[in-house]
Amino acid sequence: MNRWLRCIPFAYCLVLASSVALGAVSGPLASKLEGTPPAIPEGGKSADEIKAKIKSGEIKRITRIPKVSDKVDVQLDVKYGQELKPLLLDLYSPKGIQKPVPGLIFVHGGSWSGGSRKIYGFYCQHFAEKGYVAATIDYRLSGERAFPGAVRDTKCAVRWMRANAAKLHVDPNQIALIGGSAGGHLAMLAAYSDNDDQTLQGTGGNYMVDARVQAVIDFYGPVELKADGKNPKSPVLKFMGGKTTEDARDQYEKASPINHLTKASPPTLIFHGTVDELVPVAASDMLAAKLEEFGVPYLYDRQEGWHHGMDAVEVVNARCLWFMDQFLSMVLPIKK
Repeated sequence: MNRWLRCIPFAYCLVLASSVALGAVSGPLASKLEGTPPAIPEGGKSADEIKAKIKSGEIKRITRIPKVSDKVDVQLDVKYGQELKPLLLDLYSPKGIQKPVPGLIFVHGGSWSGGSRKIYGFYCQHFAEKGYVAATIDYRLSGERAFPGAVRDTKCAVRWMRANAAKLHVDPNQIALIGGSAGGHLAMLAAYSDNDDQTLQGTGGNYMVDARVQAVIDFYGPVELKADGKNPKSPVLKFMGGKTTEDARDQYEKASPINHLTKASPPTLIFHGTVDELVPVAASDMLAAKLEEFGVPYLYDRQEGWHHGMDAVEVVNARCLWFMDQFLSMVLPIKK
């Protein structure tokens, strides 16, 4: 089985008609959007069709490595914690910043077993040019440390930013986590889980500092983890230390962001494509329905005919940036 999620409870599908406008932008924050988002064509009937268009050049991808901007100061390889090895991030700040602004922390994907913080330099530069302080982090991969290592590192990065807020010119009460795929899962898990849950906190640095965030942006992240052991190469199985759901039900429940949602969860922006070949779009449908149930402000852009990693495509990326700009201006505005 190649999918990260085995199934979505049918009960959630029953509430989607009222809580999620399928194939459209939805959520309580949709009414607060200003202007019209960039339109995008349907990518294809399947992920394979989209990938073929990318290979042929019909669909263009973004350039992940940003060009150097004279509006942004960049600090590479900044140590934010220590867990047997240094935990590193790259920091992007508006040049000449003098006042506290919201801080953004990006968490890369890669099935928890690969990937690099460098892929989010593009986003960090964009938001630093907009006036935010943005960091993109590395964390311990599943081959180095199974769950809960990566989420502990993510929370450590939040604590580091808050502990160093004055020096970084970050408002400690305005911090967001942003992630894609496995990084979306980690961002949600760190954002939704109880700040007092010692299992998920870790001791990588600034242990006594608050790890809560005020917003989260999720790109096609899994919200409920399951693994039955039938696929020994399952990234979920590796992330969970080789234990199946049956072997470690409590751990799987703790590792699933959907189980941590409460009325106090932070505002959430969700992106997902309907032909996602790795994480079914039903995962984000379920997340939106649960946010609706708890009355948590959210915005959901359910993109018809787009695949996993869709924001790497130019036209989709432009739309995502538009929604991210709008969402952050609502929930983490830069104060004048």
